[in-house]
Amino acid sequence: MDLIIVDNETKARQFLDVHVQLNKDVPGWIRPLDKDINTVFDPKLNKAFRFGECIRWILIDSNGQLIGRLAAFVNKKYRSKGDTCKVGGVGFFDCINDQAAANLLFDTAKKWLEERGMGAMDGPINFGERNNWWGLLTEGFHEPLYGMSFNPPYYKQLMENYGFKVFFNQICYGMKVHDELRAKFFSRHAAVEKDPGFRSEHIRKGELQRYAREFSLVYNKAWAKHAGGKDMSEQQAYGLFKQMKPLLDERLCWFIYYNDEPIGIWLNLPDLNQYLKKFNGKFGLWQKLQFLWMKIRGTNKKFVGIIFGIVPEFQAMGVDAYLIVEGAKIIQHHTPYVDYEMQWVGDFNPKMINVAESLGATPTRTLTTYRYLFDRNAPFERHPILT
Repeated sequence: MDLIIVDNETKARQFLDVHVQLNKDVPGWIRPLDKDINTVFDPKLNKAFRFGECIRWILIDSNGQLIGRLAAFVNKKYRSKGDTCKVGGVGFFDCINDQAAANLLFDTAKKWLEERGMGAMDGPINFGERNNWWGLLTEGFHEPLYGMSFNPPYYKQLMENYGFKVFFNQICYGMKVHDELRAKFFSRHAAVEKDPGFRSEHIRKGELQRYAREFSLVYNKAWAKHAGGKDMSEQQAYGLFKQMKPLLDERLCWFIYYNDEPIGIWLNLPDLNQYLKKFNGKFGLWQKLQFLWMKIRGTNKKFVGIIFGIVPEFQAMGVDAYLIVEGAKIIQHHTPYVDYEMQWVGDFNPKMINVAESLGATPTRTLTTYRYLFDRNAPFERHPILT
C-alpha cells in the first residue's frame, strides 16, 4: 500500500474519487458537491487556515487502485471544555474494509499531529465549522442531509478497533410536518399570547440586513458561550444570510420578539440534498437552471431545522412553544413540505434534546465524534454536559 500526500490537482481529484468509489453502491448515499469539499482545502476560501493547517492523503493498493483517504488538521480555535491537551482533527475518512489500511491512515495522521504538539485527535470532523462534515454515521443509513457525513456501516468498526472512543454522539430528530403538535404547546402558546409584548414573524428576503442584525443579537446571547465565547458580528450574520438566500423559503424562518426586541429564532431551510442528488457532484450552469426549475415547481418535500433557541432571560417561560405554534400555522397549512428533520443535537445538550422530544420528534440517525488520546494510559472523558 502506498500513502500519497495530496499536493496537486490530479491528486485532489483522486481524493474526491475515493469517496465516490467506496460509497456509490451504499443505499442512500448522495454525492456531495465537488466544490463543497474542495472549498474546505482552499486557503483562499476557508477561514480556518487563518488559525491552523491541514494535510490530505490518498491510499493506493499494489494495483494502483484507490482504497482510502484521510485529512488531518490543527486549528488553534478548536477546543472543548475540559480539554487537558491540545487536540487536532482527522476527517474525510474513507477506507476499504481492511483494518491494516485504516491503521496506516490513522497512524500517519497521528504522527503528523504529534509533530505539531497535539496530544489527541478527534474525528471524523471538519476543518472549520461543525455544521458540515462532522461525525461518523453510526445509525440511520439513509439519505443524508446537505453537508452531512455518510459512510458504510463498517467504518465504525475500523475506527473503534484502532482505539477511537466515543467523545459524543450527534442525534438527529425528525417528524412528519402534518403531525399535530402536542396539547401542551397550545396551552403554553395561549398563556404567552396574553402578553401583547410578544409577537412573531417570518423573515422577508427584502430585509435580510435587519434580520442578520437581529440574528447576531440572539446568537450572541444564546449560543456564543457554547462556541468558545466567539461572538457573531452583524456582518458575519449578513454574509451567512446572503449565502442562504437562493435556497431560502421565507415561510420556514421565524423570529420572536418582546417589545420589538428579538429574543428567539427558529431557522429552517429546504433540504438542498433533495435537489443535489440528481447532479452527481456538479453544480454548473445547467445544474443551477435545473435547481431553479425544481424550486419553482415545489418538488422538494423536506426541510431541515438549522438552529432554534431563546435568549436566556426568556427561557422556561413557554416562548419556545409560542414560536413553534406561530410557525406551524404557516408551515403546516401553506407550504408543500411533508418531512422535517433537525440538524444534529449533541448528546451533551439535554435542553435541545428535550425541545426535540417535546415536539414528538423521534431519532432518525446518529453520527459520532470520536476521540483518540495519544497517551494510551491517560484517563478518557466524554464531552461535558452543557448546563
